[in-house]
Amino acid sequence: MNEMNNIEWKKLGFKFFPTKHMFVATCSSEGWKVEGLRPFGNIEISPAAGVLNYGQGLFEGLKAYSGRDSNVYLFRPQKNAERIHNGCKRLCIPPLPLDIFVQAVNEVTKANREYVPPYQEDSIAQGALYLRPVVWGTGPVLGVSPAPSYTFVTYACPVGPYFRSGFECIKLKISDSHHRAAPGGTGGVKAIGNYCVGMMPAKAAKDEGFQEILYLDAKDNRYIEEVGAANFFCIKGNRLYTPNLDGCILPGVTRSSILHLAKHEFGMEVFEQKISVEDILDCDEAFASGTAAVITPIGSVQHQQKEIVINNSEPGTVSKKIYKMLLDIQHGITDDKYNWRSVVE
Repeated sequence: MNEMNNIEWKKLGFKFFPTKHMFVATCSSEGWKVEGLRPFGNIEISPAAGVLNYGQGLFEGLKAYSGRDSNVYLFRPQKNAERIHNGCKRLCIPPLPLDIFVQAVNEVTKANREYVPPYQEDSIAQGALYLRPVVWGTGPVLGVSPAPSYTFVTYACPVGPYFRSGFECIKLKISDSHHRAAPGGTGGVKAIGNYCVGMMPAKAAKDEGFQEILYLDAKDNRYIEEVGAANFFCIKGNRLYTPNLDGCILPGVTRSSILHLAKHEFGMEVFEQKISVEDILDCDEAFASGTAAVITPIGSVQHQQKEIVINNSEPGTVSKKIYKMLLDIQHGITDDKYNWRSVVE
C-alpha cells in the first residue's frame, strides 16, 4: 500500500505521526459552520483564547481499523459524537451537532486512508488510525466566561498498541494523595484539563516500576474510580463489576461495549456499582479498558506498601475472550449483529 506496510507497529506505540488532512468546523453567534477538509497544519488563535486561559476545551479519541476483508471500519462513532455533544454542554460550549462529528471522522479517515495500518493476524502487532476530534474555545475572552467563538478540528495519526508488550498484565499503584476527579466536577466528560493533573502522579509511579495509577474517589478515598484515563473492571466467578457512572467516571465507549458483550455474549451478570479496594482482594481477574489499549489485564495492585496479586499476574480467561471478540468486531472478522461497525467508503 505505502510505507505503512513496512512499519513495525508493535514498536511504534502512540508517538505522534502526522497525516495529510484534517477537518475543520467553526462556531460563532450564528452557530456551527463546516469548513471541511484542509491540509494538516498549525492554526492561529489569540493569546486571549478561552481554551488557553481557562481550559475551555474537550477532545475525543476513536480508531479506524483495517478489516481482514480489506474494508476500513470505524467502531461506534455515534457514541463518541454523543459524548462530545454532552461534554460541550458541561463546559458551556455550543453543543457540536452529531452529524458534523460523524462527517468529520469519516472524511478524515477517507482522506488519510493510505495511513491506515494494514490488517495483521497478530493482534500484538496490530495498528490503527487514531482519530483525535477536539473542540476549543478559540475566541478571545478576558473574564471567566464562555468564549465568543469555537473551533472543531479532527486530525489523525497512525498508532501501534498502547502498551508495546501487547496483551500482558500491568502493575498498578493506588494513590492515597492524588485524585483525578471530584463530585460535581468534570470527571464524567473528556475535558482537556482532566488529563494534565494525572501526569505527575503517573510519572512518579512509572519511576517506581508501575505502569499506571489506580485512582480512588476524592470523597471517601476508598472506592476505585479509574486506571489513569481508563475504566476499571474486575471479575468474580460469572460476575463482572465496574464503577458506576456517578459523574466522576468517564462513560467509555469500550466500557459500554464490554458490559454489553459480557451480558449478551458470555451470559455474565453485570454490576455497575461502587468497588472498594477490599473488593478486589479476592477477584479472579481485573482489567482496564479504553480506546487506546482496548483491554489491558491487571496483574497486581500496590496499596499502602501491600501488593495485591491478581490471577498470578497472568491475563485471565474471560478477559482474553472479551478482548478477542472486541477485536474481531472492530476488524470485520465476526458478524456485527449490534451494528457497531461502520464502513468508510
